[in-house]
Amino acid sequence: MASVVVVLLFCLVLSLEGLVSGARPEVVNIGAVLSYDSIVGRVAKVAIEAAVADVNANSTVLGGTKLNLIMENANGSAFIGAIGAFQLLEKNAIAIIAPESSPIAHVVSFISNGLQVPLISFAATDPNLSSLEFQFFLRMTQSDSYQMTAMADLIYYNGWRHVIAIFIDDEYGRNGIYSLEDELAKTRSKISYKIALPAGVTSDVISSMLEKSKLIGIRVYVVHVNAGSGLQVFSSAQQLQMITDEYVWLATDWLSTTLDSSDSVLISPSYLQGVVGFRQYIPQSKQKDAFVSRWSKLQRQKIVSSQLNTYALYAYDTVWAIAHALRDFLDESTDIIYTSNHTFQNTNMWMQFEKLKTFRDGQLLLDKLLLLNFTGMTGHIQFDSNHNLIKGVYEVINIVKSRIHTVGYWTSQYGLSLLSPETLYENKPRNYSTNQALGAIVWPGGGTIKPRGWVVADSERPLRIGVPHRASYVEFVKIVKDSPSPIGYCIDLFEAALKLVPYNVPHLFVPFGDGQSNPNYDELINMVEENVFDAAVGDIAIITNRTKVVDFTQPYICTGLAIVAPLNSIKSNAWVFLMPFTLGMWCVTGAFFFVIGLVIWTLEHRVNKDFRGPPRRQLMTMFLFSFSTLFKTHQEETTSILGRMVLMIWLFLLMVITSSYTASLTSFLTIQQLSSPIKGIDSLIASNQPIGYQVGSFAQSYLRDVLNIHQSRLVSLGSPEAYEEALLLGPKDGGVAAIVDELPYIELFLSKTNGFGIVGQPFTRSGWGFAFPRDSPLAVDLSIAILKLSENGELQRIHQKWFCKPRCIAQTSTSSDANQLHFSSFWGLFLLCGAAAIASFLLFLLRAICQYVRFKERHKDHTSTGESSSKGCSQAVHGFFDFIDEKEEAVKSMFKQQNNPAQTLST
Repeated sequence: MASVVVVLLFCLVLSLEGLVSGARPEVVNIGAVLSYDSIVGRVAKVAIEAAVADVNANSTVLGGTKLNLIMENANGSAFIGAIGAFQLLEKNAIAIIAPESSPIAHVVSFISNGLQVPLISFAATDPNLSSLEFQFFLRMTQSDSYQMTAMADLIYYNGWRHVIAIFIDDEYGRNGIYSLEDELAKTRSKISYKIALPAGVTSDVISSMLEKSKLIGIRVYVVHVNAGSGLQVFSSAQQLQMITDEYVWLATDWLSTTLDSSDSVLISPSYLQGVVGFRQYIPQSKQKDAFVSRWSKLQRQKIVSSQLNTYALYAYDTVWAIAHALRDFLDESTDIIYTSNHTFQNTNMWMQFEKLKTFRDGQLLLDKLLLLNFTGMTGHIQFDSNHNLIKGVYEVINIVKSRIHTVGYWTSQYGLSLLSPETLYENKPRNYSTNQALGAIVWPGGGTIKPRGWVVADSERPLRIGVPHRASYVEFVKIVKDSPSPIGYCIDLFEAALKLVPYNVPHLFVPFGDGQSNPNYDELINMVEENVFDAAVGDIAIITNRTKVVDFTQPYICTGLAIVAPLNSIKSNAWVFLMPFTLGMWCVTGAFFFVIGLVIWTLEHRVNKDFRGPPRRQLMTMFLFSFSTLFKTHQEETTSILGRMVLMIWLFLLMVITSSYTASLTSFLTIQQLSSPIKGIDSLIASNQPIGYQVGSFAQSYLRDVLNIHQSRLVSLGSPEAYEEALLLGPKDGGVAAIVDELPYIELFLSKTNGFGIVGQPFTRSGWGFAFPRDSPLAVDLSIAILKLSENGELQRIHQKWFCKPRCIAQTSTSSDANQLHFSSFWGLFLLCGAAAIASFLLFLLRAICQYVRFKERHKDHTSTGESSSKGCSQAVHGFFDFIDEKEEAVKSMFKQQNNPAQTLST
């Protein structure tokens, strides 16, 4: 039995290649693929070698196991880099330190995935390398996803909305710019133009591309390239006079790496004056200071010629990360086993792929790497779920006079800040979003005032402004033959607004239309959207469909659709005198005449002989008294205090009513009223009569699509003369019942014609504005200018210049209902008068009842005991009315007789 076990174990050993004994291996191979002649590769090679030496010199790290570094030169080629990776894996490297180039890292990542060997990159920043497709890839540097978020925050902080991206046309450049686009979209900004530089691009090609970008007008450039082509970009920009105060140049961390690695402070200060960029932040530490001192010593010994940059520090920490993970790996499994990969067997390829072996425990080593949590030379080393270092941190740098100045910091947690990351993490501000700040920045040209970031146009390419070439209503826009500039209300207003914009806007007016008929304004707006025109100026209504494709300025005139119809005079109307008051007003006024007459008669009847006499006379006095007060011809005088108070309030009410009636009647006798049965949009829709509209106006689509009026009822009219003719003919003779158009056109039409007026009120609310492409900053600045014109009165003066000659007309009321006086306007006065009358009447009644009760009580004392004192209710009421019908003097006499019965008997 024992022999069988021995045979089986022997067979198992033979089936595994690369099996190491159960003890810790003495040497473990790690590989590195670098481009020795690149800026990053030169310093990374020295840093990696130094880190391997430090690990091997410290026996406590790997417990006696040594790292054997195998390096291959990629020479900047993905193909050569892939061959180098295969050679490393053929030598059983347990991990590969990836090349600094993202394109090479993409290729090597496929190889490491296939053979399950972890690939750790200290310089490949392409965000797409974090994809699940590359499960064995780890990034020991900051991903460009962090950097592009920082770039978007910087752009948003300065208020720029549009940028031009210059990038190298490979995975590193394209994917970085894609990430920037996503981040800018979160702040409603965007990349409006892209310049993709091919590998090996020449200065002439760069200059040609930059020259084209100048025509766009955007002046914020984001440069995301490699070192060689990046410096060419700035050199060409300087030759094209693009390093001036109207330009903004933003660079990713390739620039800081290039400058940090240079022997001189700057290769060419004039190239980079005012450039703002990012540099990966490395906190100060004793370990870092010691390594910097060590690097200086190597420089003095001529071992290394390049300056130290951040990627060299990340490369150094990468070796230590592998060492820490390998230690944990060997503590758990001392066997480093490679197995044959059946995928590569039985192939007829000239390369011997069958020699490639799969690292059996590569996943375990990867897991150990992902669990790392230590502090290295670059700071805290820990990976997130996407295999990236956590907490992206950058310095914001500004190049001024041959030196790099730090003007702030950016962290993935707190955004832009003047405080260092250590201070931020220690204090943990609660509301960091409101504390975004940077230090003073010197921009290209040497100024400290933030550039606007865009120019509308220049003398070489003026702003092309489309203006409608109208056939009618040319007071708004008129194309003058043999003149470079049109005239009109809209043009004057646009030019006045431009004077208030704090920069020069060269522009050229381009007519749109043939002048024989009014153009289609929707087509004009579409031409602005398609960049045929840079703007559109004219009598352009701001409606929903147009706002979806272009941006409008603040409306410079309020408008809306209104209805115009024929008028006739109402002076010949026999009942015109009734029109100032509504029916309700007449009824309430008439009722008060009766009530006031009744109250005054009641209050004066007992004390005033003018209000006594036969019943017929008293009834006439009651009705005629209040009516006579209207003409101040009443003969009766009021003597009671209550009567005079009621009469005073009533006379005040009459004064207000008669004054209002006189004014309203005067208005009715001097204005015209509509002869058309159409009173508004509802009656127009229900009439089924033809409706006129102006050619080119949006009124047609509104009537048809929104109000569902059939097209057969709509009649196009091209001029004010056609308006007048169609309205005079009427619907029965081939004309129209009414015309629907925008209010400014109607007001202009009414100012030149007689016999027409506006029906009802405008049934839409909108305005006119100037149209610009989406997100145009000029639209915002012109909106501010229009508001200033409105505030200083210039807007009104321009309006009067064009529409108040020879006479200004105010919009008149178009319905008799609008001029009629309603009870709601006087109910307060009526309430006061009615309350006074009722209160006076109640006081009189209360006094009369008290007198009657006292009179009856005294009368009972003088009646005989045998006489029945019980009387019916009707008799009591009749007696009360008889009592109050007596004169006040007679009542007083009766009380005196009751007080002196002896005198009464003698009499």
